[in-house]
Amino acid sequence: MSSLLEIKNLGKSYDDKVVLKNISFNVPSGSIVGFIGDNGAGKSTTFKIVLGLVSKDAGTVKIFGEENINKHPKIKEKIGVVFDAANLPAHLTIKQLNKVFNKMFDSWDQDNFNRLILSFSLPIDKKVDKFSRGMSMKLSVAVALSHNAKLLLLDEATGGLDSSSREEMLYELKNFASKGNGGILLSSHIMSDIEKIASHLVIIKEGEILLNEEKDQVFENYAIVDIDEKTLNSLNQDIVVAKRNRDSYYNVLVSDKQKLPNEIVTKPISMEEISLLLTRSNE
Repeated sequence: MSSLLEIKNLGKSYDDKVVLKNISFNVPSGSIVGFIGDNGAGKSTTFKIVLGLVSKDAGTVKIFGEENINKHPKIKEKIGVVFDAANLPAHLTIKQLNKVFNKMFDSWDQDNFNRLILSFSLPIDKKVDKFSRGMSMKLSVAVALSHNAKLLLLDEATGGLDSSSREEMLYELKNFASKGNGGILLSSHIMSDIEKIASHLVIIKEGEILLNEEKDQVFENYAIVDIDEKTLNSLNQDIVVAKRNRDSYYNVLVSDKQKLPNEIVTKPISMEEISLLLTRSNE
C-alpha cells in the first residue's frame, strides 16, 4: 500500500518552545488516519507544515512522493482541506460558490457537489456568513470532496454537527477512502468518530508521537488493566505503553495482552479510554 502523505522526523520550534519532536507517520492509500491529541499537542502545526503554510525546522514531508508542494500547483488541487474555522467567501451563496469553484478547479465535479449539498441539507441561496458552524463544516467537506482530491486533511471537520449529520459525513468520508484509494488525515476530539471510521491511529502528546498503529491491531492486541504497583513492576516493561497513577492502583495500557500473567483481568477498551490514558499518562 503506497503512502499519499509521508512525514519523517518532522521538527518545529517557536523561539524556545519545541512544538514537534521528530515525528514520523504516513497516510497510506485507502486509509483514514485518526490524528489524536489535546489542544496544543502539535496537530494544527503539523497540518500547516504539510500544507506549506508554516516552515519546518527539520525532517521531510512528501505528498504523492513530492516535497515542497508550493512548487507543484497541480498537486495542491489533489488535496482537500477542511480546518476548524471555515475559510470560504462569506458573502457568496452556495450557488455562486459552485460557479467560482467550477472555474477554479480543472477537475471540479459539479454533480457530486450538488449531490452532497442536497444530502447535507444545505440551502443554495443563503450566504455563507449566515451559516451555523455545523453548516459551514458540511459545506467545507462538500467542497473538499468535489474536486477529485486524493488526500483530505481534515482538522475537526465533524465539530458542531449533530449526531445524524456526523453519521452522514462519516459515511461520505469512509466511502471516499475506500472507493477511490484516497487517504484522509482526520483530527478530531470526538473519539467515537475516530473509532467508527479510522483504519490507523496516531496519538500525539506535547509534540511527540505516543502511538502509531493500525486500529485493528490496537483493538486486537492492546489491553487496559488495573493493577497495584507491585504487579506493575513485575510486568514485562516492554509491553507497558502508558500508566496512570490512581492512588490505590495503576491504570495501565499494554501493547500485548498475551504477555500478561494469566491471573490479570483485562478490560474491554475503547478509543476514548486509549486516548485518555495516553494523553494523561504519568510517563
